[in-house]
Amino acid sequence: MKKLLSGLFLLTMLFSAINAQVPKGIGTSDPEAKKVLDGVSNKFKTYKTVQAKFSLKVENAAGKNLGVKTGTVYMKGSKYRISVTGQEIFSDGSTIWTFDKADNSVTISKLDPSANSLTPQKLFSNFYDKDFLYKLNGDVKLNGKSLKEIELTPIDKTKPFFKVLVYIDKSSINTTKIFEKNGNRYTYSTNALTPNTVIADAMFVFDAKKYPGVDIVDLR
Repeated sequence: MKKLLSGLFLLTMLFSAINAQVPKGIGTSDPEAKKVLDGVSNKFKTYKTVQAKFSLKVENAAGKNLGVKTGTVYMKGSKYRISVTGQEIFSDGSTIWTFDKADNSVTISKLDPSANSLTPQKLFSNFYDKDFLYKLNGDVKLNGKSLKEIELTPIDKTKPFFKVLVYIDKSSINTTKIFEKNGNRYTYSTNALTPNTVIADAMFVFDAKKYPGVDIVDLR
């Protein structure tokens, strides 16, 4: 359970922005890969809302499956909500509520834009330009689909991962594989992505009235 949740947060950490430009002398990225990634980013930016079902699989260095977690993510502008078994994360763009169903507790924190706060939206936007070097490996077959494989290498070598493989289906990210230095591998797959559905703003705010007896930990 802990590894699955840490994997979920690793994904958001992976796509956090870095304010500095790519340092000189570290290599160059593949322009063909950039075209594909730019297409994904530009397409995502046209959506007013997004609802996507996903799965997160965790494996150790020996290839043993440590568990699979499924869930749904909702996005609207800077707002998001992640629903997985045992946990829900709400954000209205300024506040984050993390609800633990087992403990019936919610932790409230402030989203700080100046601190490069982590959001699911960065998974689909142009995270790659400042954080990674990238190259197009070509077309591959994955789960019966023909996808483009792009390999990303983090510029910051202190990151806990050393390689990311992104698989593109037309103009959307189908699967992301993260390879940690400790041997663990995280595979994040989008099973269904539905753009421009009607999603009320109330979806992104934790309403304590709907959770009788909830323990509130306010860190703001």
